[in-house]
Amino acid sequence: MKPPYQLTDKILKSIVSISEKLGEIKALHLYKPPTELRKKNRIKTIQSSLEIEGNTLGEDQITALLENKRVLAPQKDIIEVQNAIQVYERLYEFDPYRLTDLEKAHGILMNGLIERAGKLRTENVGIVKGSIVEHIAPNGSMIKGLMKDLFNYLKTDEDIVLVKSCVFHYEFEFIHPFSDGNGRMGRLWQTLILMQEYPIFEYLPVESLIKSNQETYYGALSQSDKNGSSTPFIEYMLTIILQALDNLLASQNKKLTAPDRIELYRTIIGTKSFSRKDYLVNFREISEATASRDLKWGTEQAILIKSGDKRLTKYEYIK
Repeated sequence: MKPPYQLTDKILKSIVSISEKLGEIKALHLYKPPTELRKKNRIKTIQSSLEIEGNTLGEDQITALLENKRVLAPQKDIIEVQNAIQVYERLYEFDPYRLTDLEKAHGILMNGLIERAGKLRTENVGIVKGSIVEHIAPNGSMIKGLMKDLFNYLKTDEDIVLVKSCVFHYEFEFIHPFSDGNGRMGRLWQTLILMQEYPIFEYLPVESLIKSNQETYYGALSQSDKNGSSTPFIEYMLTIILQALDNLLASQNKKLTAPDRIELYRTIIGTKSFSRKDYLVNFREISEATASRDLKWGTEQAILIKSGDKRLTKYEYIK
């Protein structure tokens, strides 16, 4: 059964704007940002997603844990961060369309924090905020069937990935399939779904914007509950995604340097040999002379190895 939602004018306008921004990112070769920015955004993502759930560690402390340094903080908070680091480092090991992979990721994320990490709940639960019962989750006996249906929708529905990722995120939170860790897992899995089609989402700190708009995030979830439809949540999440893309473009809207291009092309060509002409196909905005200087620089820095002569010249990245 397809989850209920409507494609409103607001959703359609957001999709068009997001598609335009993704096109700009591709044109500017920002789909794999420089190493330092990737690291910074990963730390920001982990810190924000866990802070939403009450974790007290800041970005400096998470950086220290990434570098295997000692940190003075509550043990639970340290374990949460260590687990999150491990999951985000292994993102490409998980298939977003497999329930067993979601359970595996939850097992890593909640290891040492709850008894049944990685296991779907069988008990009944309610979500309480203060003295108010915010949400009564579906009966424990229904969880396995509901999750199978949700993954079937994700795999077979013809709506675009941008929409399906938002629907999945909302429905996941509504079902509340685990005894704990559902918020961070829902955000993680939407990222995983999106990055299969748009690699930039691996490095886009969407969670930091959710943290800044935390009440609006929970409000969109609550409004979708009341409406019996994920439409309000889709509208909200697409707005957040658009803002994250805008922020990336604003911070990185600069010309690439020779080292930037050489590093980026490695991720595209891998271990294959290539010519200057091949290199230019990917960087149409530069001249033949600039391409020659790039490749000379890469060779001098022992990043590339050169073979052949004149038109038969080939390059390969040194492993």
